[in-house]
Amino acid sequence: MGLTNAQLREHLDAVAADDAIVAAAIERCGYPEERIRSTGYRTLLRTIVGQQVSVASAAAVWNKLEAELGEDMLPQDLLARDFDTLRACGLSRQKQGYARSLCELVASGELAFDNLPENDEAAIAELTRIKGIGRWSAEIYLLFAEGRQDIWPAGDLAVQEAVGRMLELPARPGEKETRELGERWRPHRGAMAIFTWHTYNNAAL
Repeated sequence: MGLTNAQLREHLDAVAADDAIVAAAIERCGYPEERIRSTGYRTLLRTIVGQQVSVASAAAVWNKLEAELGEDMLPQDLLARDFDTLRACGLSRQKQGYARSLCELVASGELAFDNLPENDEAAIAELTRIKGIGRWSAEIYLLFAEGRQDIWPAGDLAVQEAVGRMLELPARPGEKETRELGERWRPHRGAMAIFTWHTYNNAAL
C-alpha cells in the first residue's frame, strides 16, 4: 500500500520542521493527495501496457487483455497465449517481450512481489530484471504500491523541474544533481517526490 494522506502530511511536516523552503512551499501549495496502486505483478504489467501510449489507448488494451485472460490475469495464462492473440489485444512485439519477461519471472518464482528485498536499491535491482522496466518504473512501483518512504525518483523530469523551482536554482538540475539535492530530505524523500509532482503544475510555486 502506498503512502496515505495522513502519512504524507506527517512526513512532509517532519521535513518542513527542518527545512524552511519546504515549509513555505507547503504553505503556498498545500499538501498532495495520496497516490496508491495495488501491489503485485498486475501493476507492473499495466505499466508495460501503458508505456508510450495515451491513457485511453492503454485502458483499451488492458480491457482487451482482461477479456482474453480473465479478471485474475494470471501470468501463466498470458504465457499460454500466442503472438497473434496478444497482438489482437493491442500488444506490440516489443511489449509482448516485456510482458513475457515479467510473467516468466513471476511464474517461475524467481520474482516474488510479496517478498522483495527490504533494501530499496536491492528491490530496484530485482524489479529491473524485468525487460522494459527501468529504474524509474521500479521506483514508482515501490513508492505507489509498497509505500516505501525514502524512494526518490531523481530521473523524473517533473521532479527535477519542481526541485529547481522550489530551491530557486538557475536551471533545472539533472538526475545526478537532483539525487544529491534530495539527500537533505531523508528519510522522507518519498513524500517529497509526491509533493514535487503536486507542485509541478502549481503556479503558486
